[in-house]
Amino acid sequence: MAHEANGHDDGGGIFKIAINLTIACLISGAIIAGTYAITAPVAAQERVNLKNKAMKELVSDAQEFKPIQGKTDWYTAVKDGKTIAYVVPAESKGYGGAIKMVTAVSPEGKVIDYKILEANETPGLGDKASQPKFSKQFAGKSAEDLEVVKVPTEKNIQALTGATITSRAVTKGIKEAVEEVAAYAASQK
Repeated sequence: MAHEANGHDDGGGIFKIAINLTIACLISGAIIAGTYAITAPVAAQERVNLKNKAMKELVSDAQEFKPIQGKTDWYTAVKDGKTIAYVVPAESKGYGGAIKMVTAVSPEGKVIDYKILEANETPGLGDKASQPKFSKQFAGKSAEDLEVVKVPTEKNIQALTGATITSRAVTKGIKEAVEEVAAYAASQK
């Protein structure tokens, strides 16, 4: 004799589904946590490697980079026992979010160069801030000359076409870094 379903659920089916979903979520969570535990240190090391590579590119004639006591991610670039530059972090908010940079500044408080480490600017526009055509404008400029203009001058920074927000953000971050380095360098004399 066949037993027909009467259309009523005793709750056992829902309970089984809930248990299965809970187990699936726990397993997924464990996999994600395990993956993060493996990849997080790798990503952190990659950021350190990128920063170290950027420092060497910015101050290629430095023999060593010494961390500055009491300053997070600040380094002196040393050649023949003499500080030839300060390499410091710079950050500002661009069109697509935070723009993280490393900036080389002379002991006299002038920009040597910068590298963008992390940004999410518009492809083909704001991402041009890392290209030499834009970045070379900063070399040798002190904080008072770091102002974005739309019409080029010898003294200021000409904005990237179609990316004024990015241009201002990069310039602002570097200007703040230069001001901090100038104040620090003056306190060391």
